[in-house]
Amino acid sequence: MATLLSRLGRFSFRRRRLVALLWLALLVGAAVLAGRAPAAPPNDFSMPGTEAQQAYDLLEQSFPELNADGAAARVVFRAEDGKVTDAATRGAIEDTVRALGDGPQVVRVTDPFATRSVSEDGTTAYAQVSYAVSAAELEEDSRTALQETVERAASPELSVEAGGNAVSAMPGGHSSEAVGLAVAAVVLVVTFGSLLAAGLPLLTALLGVGVGALAIKVLAAPLGLGATTTSLAVMIGLAVGIDYALFVVSRYRAELARGRDGTQAAGHAVGTAGSAVVFAGLTVVIALAGLSVVGIPMLTQMGLAAAGTVVLAVLIAVTLVPALLGLCGRRIGPARPRRRERRADRAARPSMGVRWARFVVRRPLAVLLGGAALLGVVALPAASLETGLPGDDSKPVSTTQRRAYDLIADGFGPGYNGPLTVVVQAGDSGDGDGGDPGAARAAEEVAGRIDGRDDVSAVGPPRLSATGDTAVLNVVPAASPGSTETADLVHALRDPEFERASDARVLVTGTTAMNADVSQKLSDALPPYLALVVGLAFLLLIAVFRSLLVPLKAALGFLLSVLAGLGAVVAVFQWGWLGSVLGVTEPGPIVSIMPIFMVGVVFGLAMDYEVFLVTRMREAYVHGRSPKESVVSGFEHSARVVTAAAVVMVSVFAAFLGSEEQILKTIGFGLAAAVLFDAFVVRMTLVPAVLALLGRSAWWLPRRLDRLVPDLDIEGERLERGAHGGDDAASDGESVGAAAGRLPVN
Repeated sequence: MATLLSRLGRFSFRRRRLVALLWLALLVGAAVLAGRAPAAPPNDFSMPGTEAQQAYDLLEQSFPELNADGAAARVVFRAEDGKVTDAATRGAIEDTVRALGDGPQVVRVTDPFATRSVSEDGTTAYAQVSYAVSAAELEEDSRTALQETVERAASPELSVEAGGNAVSAMPGGHSSEAVGLAVAAVVLVVTFGSLLAAGLPLLTALLGVGVGALAIKVLAAPLGLGATTTSLAVMIGLAVGIDYALFVVSRYRAELARGRDGTQAAGHAVGTAGSAVVFAGLTVVIALAGLSVVGIPMLTQMGLAAAGTVVLAVLIAVTLVPALLGLCGRRIGPARPRRRERRADRAARPSMGVRWARFVVRRPLAVLLGGAALLGVVALPAASLETGLPGDDSKPVSTTQRRAYDLIADGFGPGYNGPLTVVVQAGDSGDGDGGDPGAARAAEEVAGRIDGRDDVSAVGPPRLSATGDTAVLNVVPAASPGSTETADLVHALRDPEFERASDARVLVTGTTAMNADVSQKLSDALPPYLALVVGLAFLLLIAVFRSLLVPLKAALGFLLSVLAGLGAVVAVFQWGWLGSVLGVTEPGPIVSIMPIFMVGVVFGLAMDYEVFLVTRMREAYVHGRSPKESVVSGFEHSARVVTAAAVVMVSVFAAFLGSEEQILKTIGFGLAAAVLFDAFVVRMTLVPAVLALLGRSAWWLPRRLDRLVPDLDIEGERLERGAHGGDDAASDGESVGAAAGRLPVN
């Protein structure tokens, strides 16, 4: 592998103009095709296999006029002085209802006075606005018309607020990515001490993300990729794109410092660091593509699209990066001290990474126990993890959605913010012509049994379908939509005993029930997803490191990182610790997608740091160093770069804490915390401690397995042998083993 990639690196360096033009042509071609491509289809929010989705499908067949999956908004009116039934106030509300009905894509608006949607004290009322299309298909003009109508209706005497998925704008803007890029630029400048060397990883990462985003737009219609598929692709593409280019550029400058010329340095950098990039990229692709096991179409699309951008980042790192290094020429040279007189002092005084590694290998057991204990304490809150999907109650109090939620809760009760839809389908026992009296009787019986429950606030009258074999009724829980009491109510209505007693098929759906189903489906999918991702990556890392214990250590360390990250998330966003500092206005359940999303992303990035750091250790070990010396040597060459890469990642993710959306805050904080723990506690503390304790057994591989596992030569041993033969080394070069032999271990 190293030999093949070394040839590719030398070719790209020599044919730099050709390679750069090919990538530029690819970008321009993708832009042209994207400009002609049809618009992306709406996101597929279906949840195959869930009861809520089955009920939605049945409603589409039996009650097409209800447009069950269409966008909806709830406009809430509150009289500040008097009641909504007062003549002037009622007239203003009726005028607003008529104006809402004239909005684009609106199919129905309920009159609060006709539907009796008025609170008992007469101060609050609400109207339901239904649209002909889903929230993803709703045009911006429709959202704007709704907002403007609400704003015009508001007055000192009448408060008007709107909630629902028709109000929430689709994700847009990239301020968080811009903040992350700005921080990344500063970190790269500090790391390289050169604006040109720092700008190259940013340039190649942006190019890779650009090509990936344009390719997704081109393939959106034929492959059915949703409109928000590029979100994860852009975030992950930027992250790994910067990291991969950073490692290749850093290794290139190190090879120049050893005396190699540009072509030889590029070949050696791509052969060694490029090999690590390839296999690190494979672990990320496995983690992201594995999201398809969850069975949620939108999550599958996002994972596969992000995996595609990772592949692009790998290809750019091993082809375009060496080509651009060639174009830059001597302007990107070996790292030099700022002051010539400091050279001797720097040579005598080891770097901070080397000093830390020496400290760890001298006291490996104490460091291992201390680091594991720290992560264990941080991970403790994860045992109390509660998941759910965020609603209007999780939005800031400054938004109209949150104010509408609070008005409904105060005027009617918290359950009115998340009513359940119960679908009753009669069995074959119905008797009657032109209809099915069994369906009507079953629906009345179900409504009566539900109405008698203490956890139910109200039950609407059943509504029969045109064929008479299906009925639908609304059930208002007594508790809020995201509460455990409401979740228990959903499970109780779905209990087989409840259905058998009704002698009919009973299905529960609605936004609240769908959220419960999604949370359950994600929880059920987490164990097989973990097994698939960790298992495949374990096999890959066996081939990379030719060891059983190193991949096992990597997997266990990753689990510690994820648990610690989830523990921090629970403490902040569920318990409310440091909530005022981080802008958490309403602690509550963690968004359901967070655990599995964190597993996929953090696993890929954790294996990145594992491969980049440990391959340098194995490289030194293969070239004759002792196990402890190999650990120190790996830190000497990789600690600074791995630290820079981790700081970049933490900064990119932490930038999302500035978002007003609770879900983005949670994801940003969780990923930043997990990467921080993994990079600095697991990879740079526990890993060297474990390797120091294991000694030579860390690199042990059974003979039978050794014969079966392909020799990938990721550490570039064959390149060094070729260097001694004059094929790929400077005339006055020396081997890595000889250079490393002068590094003492105290």
